Amino acid sequence: MARAGVVPVMLILSFSQRKALFSTSLASGQPDVVDALGLHNILWITKHESRLILFWNNNLTKEETENYTVKYILSYKFFNTTHERKERLQEKKKLIRLELHSGFNAKVKTQLFAKGTGDVIKESGWTEFTYKAPPVYIQNLSCIIYNISFFNCTWHIKAEAPEDIQIFFSYRHVGKDFDCQQYIKNARKKNTGCHMKERDFQPSRKINLNITVRDLRNNSRRLSYYKAFTPQKIEKLNPPINVSVSLENRSIKIHWKPPPTIGSANNKCFLYQVKITDRKIVDVTAEKYEYPFHKPAKICMAQVRVKKDICIRNKVWSEWSEPVFIHDGKTLDVTLLSLTLFCLLIFLGGLLICACRRYRCLEVITMPVPHPSDNIKTWLAVNETHHQKQMSMQMEMHSEVTLGIPEENGDKNVQQQRCLKEPGLEDL
Repeated sequence: MARAGVVPVMLILSFSQRKALFSTSLASGQPDVVDALGLHNILWITKHESRLILFWNNNLTKEETENYTVKYILSYKFFNTTHERKERLQEKKKLIRLELHSGFNAKVKTQLFAKGTGDVIKESGWTEFTYKAPPVYIQNLSCIIYNISFFNCTWHIKAEAPEDIQIFFSYRHVGKDFDCQQYIKNARKKNTGCHMKERDFQPSRKINLNITVRDLRNNSRRLSYYKAFTPQKIEKLNPPINVSVSLENRSIKIHWKPPPTIGSANNKCFLYQVKITDRKIVDVTAEKYEYPFHKPAKICMAQVRVKKDICIRNKVWSEWSEPVFIHDGKTLDVTLLSLTLFCLLIFLGGLLICACRRYRCLEVITMPVPHPSDNIKTWLAVNETHHQKQMSMQMEMHSEVTLGIPEENGDKNVQQQRCLKEPGLEDL
């Protein structure tokens, strides 16, 4: 990458402009100190990519530097911002990362302190410096790491950006350069984001972004913007896992476990929020939360989310976990219950299949019915013919017997009538 030349800027107070300057020490209670005539600073800057090094020097004598403690007050503010940064330094330089700013205003003053008491002996006036960078055509750059290995960056293109520009994205991490895998485009087919997956990140090594703006009409003209991230600061964690609820000693207890992370998994690194129906969201540093239970008249829902806040500052919260429901002292985790039933059904099905294989139940059920042989068919036919003959003979015998019975009965009736008639005649 090309290194820009040194741009010297010298602002020297001339003797004709020398006058007494009043200043108040930064330490409270210090008296006002009148600047000695002739104390002034010189500022210049060197540029390398997005890193600017602001240098300054003064006209202190060797005797003054040996007899007093020399410190510098640096104040600077980026263009189009209201936040002014102020530092007290002992070195005569400051590294300023320009990133997506188009320049800044800076000013420096020198202070001499007594070595014994620490009182301010004298100080210079402010020496100002202004740096203007090339135009910046993008804004609202935002990057996030999620699911351990997914990396997304998005940005907006300013309205004043030329029509014939295109934006390209890459980053450097652990000594390797990576180009964008998949660009996100707007309606004008301009690149406004980049999606990357299956990337490994070292939590202690920074991700250095390089966003290059190219003029499609003239490829030789291009601008580069740089921004650095610590992976853990832009990591969006997954929701807490194994969220469960229990009722103990008239209190609801919610338990969970932290999700996987690319950085430290120390329990002290996580900050949680617990959300319960009709209650305020509560910040929790432990992996549990407990509150008194008063038999709610309706179902309560509990959820948990997480981010890193103790070991390293992270502004990105995870999504809320799956809800866990609480009702009248009974807790019901729908997800856990469904999973338990599903696993039980799979276990019983597997057990049934093993038993069927062991005892060949399926073979017995699916075994085909054998067809009778020809000998059996012949035997059955003969047997059926014999049976039909016997049946016909029995029917003939039965009919003969039936016909014989009325004749015998008729003879007996005639004889009885004769016997009855004979005594009657005698009586007559």
